[in-house]
Amino acid sequence: MRATTIHAPFDMRVEEVPDPVVQDPADVVVRVLRACICGSDLWAYRGESARQPGQRIGHEFLGVVEETGSEVRGFKAGDLVVAPFVWSDGTCEYCAEGLQTSCPRGGFWGSVGSDGGQGEAVRVPFGDGTLVKLPSGAASDDRLLTALLALSDVMGTGHHAALGAGVRPGSTVAVVGDGAVGLCGVLAARRLGAERIIALGRHTARTDIARAFGATDVVAERGEAAEAAVRELTGGQGAHGVIEAVGTEQSMRTAVNITRDGGSIGYVGVPHGSGTGLDLSVMFDRNIALRGGVAPVRAYIPELLADVLDGTIDPSPVFDLTVDLDGVPGGYKAMDERTALKVLVRP
Repeated sequence: MRATTIHAPFDMRVEEVPDPVVQDPADVVVRVLRACICGSDLWAYRGESARQPGQRIGHEFLGVVEETGSEVRGFKAGDLVVAPFVWSDGTCEYCAEGLQTSCPRGGFWGSVGSDGGQGEAVRVPFGDGTLVKLPSGAASDDRLLTALLALSDVMGTGHHAALGAGVRPGSTVAVVGDGAVGLCGVLAARRLGAERIIALGRHTARTDIARAFGATDVVAERGEAAEAAVRELTGGQGAHGVIEAVGTEQSMRTAVNITRDGGSIGYVGVPHGSGTGLDLSVMFDRNIALRGGVAPVRAYIPELLADVLDGTIDPSPVFDLTVDLDGVPGGYKAMDERTALKVLVRP
């Protein structure tokens, strides 16, 4: 079969790789219908996170079950399923607590020795613990299928950030970052009842989506100018909750400085570049809480799935460019150059 591999910074290839097969009785083989490129994939693309030449890549996909191991009970051939970006056994203490990202037997798609989502098929370890079944009729609804793909990562990650930020009905929320996760954070904040949502972003196409998702205000400035703008919008106090969806020193500093005393920051931006710029004494003095990290999206898929199916939320607009497998290298280039927000892949 064909799949995306990375060989060096900016060197993405689509190559023939071995077909996935059941290797363990708990395995499920999924034929991919939709995959995508994540903003975090760009750190490997740019050489900011190490990869072995020829390593697979991609961690967001949904598709149809082709084969199951002898111990799999929840799925059969032909089922439509979505996979969270981490596989997990579904039986350990962490999984029971809803923290599947800490499962001792879990792992990330595209890690050394595993399949990546940007290919024609994927071997899924611990299929019963990892996969979530989707309505079969969704396979014929292109928009719905695209919205459901967002559950594999960005929608659940935005929701995780909103929970970390303590979003509640009537609260004021600020969102740092206008990528797909930040935009889904806007959508999640609206879903949780935020009364005012301030989106920080400079790209009109993205802030237009933020407004459609529920943002009441947009701040285009950066750094100290952005902090001043948010404080002006909030009567000098800052936001009750702040979603940090970038992962740089500047973005974290901005998040701290626009949080209201006694407020919370939900951080989900993958840390990269220089230090976090986190001043614990400032957070201590102002009673600011910091919660977040790698989102256990497997725990969130069931409730978010219900809202996608009934139309309460629709994250599909974050996908603004569609390519086939041959177009994946160009998709990386488009996202790196910020001419695309998030690339949908149809193998």
